[in-house]
Amino acid sequence: MIILGVDLCCPAVKIAIAIVVVVFFTAVSLLRFYAYISCGYYHGRAKMNGKTVIITGANGGIGKETAREVAKRGARVIMACRNMETGKQAKDEIIESTKNENVILKKLDLSSQRSIREFAEDIIRTEPKLDVLIHNAGTAESKFKKTEDDLEVNMATNHFGPFLLTHLLVDLLKKSAPSRIVVVASELYRLASLDLNKINPPNSWCAAYYYYVSKYANICFTLELARRLEGTKVTANCLHPGMIDSGIWRNVPFPLNLPLKLMVKCFFKNPVQGCQTSVFLTCSEDVEGITGKYFMDCAERGLSRGATDESKAKKLWELSEKFVNLRTTDPKI
Repeated sequence: MIILGVDLCCPAVKIAIAIVVVVFFTAVSLLRFYAYISCGYYHGRAKMNGKTVIITGANGGIGKETAREVAKRGARVIMACRNMETGKQAKDEIIESTKNENVILKKLDLSSQRSIREFAEDIIRTEPKLDVLIHNAGTAESKFKKTEDDLEVNMATNHFGPFLLTHLLVDLLKKSAPSRIVVVASELYRLASLDLNKINPPNSWCAAYYYYVSKYANICFTLELARRLEGTKVTANCLHPGMIDSGIWRNVPFPLNLPLKLMVKCFFKNPVQGCQTSVFLTCSEDVEGITGKYFMDCAERGLSRGATDESKAKKLWELSEKFVNLRTTDPKI
């Protein structure tokens, strides 16, 4: 057989093809092994008995595995999920695997301010304490669309929703201090810039870009939150979980989804590996009192100059207050 002038039946060509195949699969195997040994694991044995932990987006991916790990350590786990069907399945699975019956499922759609307020009112009414709030839920929509609150959906779910929920639950967190707020951000923030004039665009030719912007906003929000909560014994830290093989990439359109699927299976962390830094920031005594930091693989990491710009973070905060329609009766931070 001859293709592009090359005789594929030639012994030398067959040997060359075999070498290329062997090199390719060897490289993939080495990269997978490197990804395995380089992803930080939390090996601490800290118990969470008597602690109440809210985890958003706990029905799948790293949220589900975070919930499992925290439940295994004895915490009361509140799974805040948009999809109640998959949430119920995840809850049952976690209870069965951990033997912890104190796992609760509640409805929360972070793209809806109405849903956020209903969830927060329910928590305040039924929960006497809140030790850890984990902002894990996220979406990566590739098609531009607005929510019922007229917000771009990636920004609404990933930034504005957590911003509002934190405000509504902050008094309960203060009452329960020392307590923690954990925000799942991403190193992909480095692919974006935070244009404060466009944090809620009327339209966009590249909606997926706002996933990166929302991760940038997560970091600025966390650092400003930590400054505002100084002295309250409520800490706030954010993290990069690693590139994760989870459902968040399901919205990437064809044909871009084909090479992405190959990359995900070959090189990305699985959800158990990806949840480790979230569990570390939730449970570890090593980070007690540490606030306003960015973590990766269970270790503190540096940020870009733009992400640590205090004036930009303060302005983002002020704009976010308007976009989430904070009321005069809402708790202040």
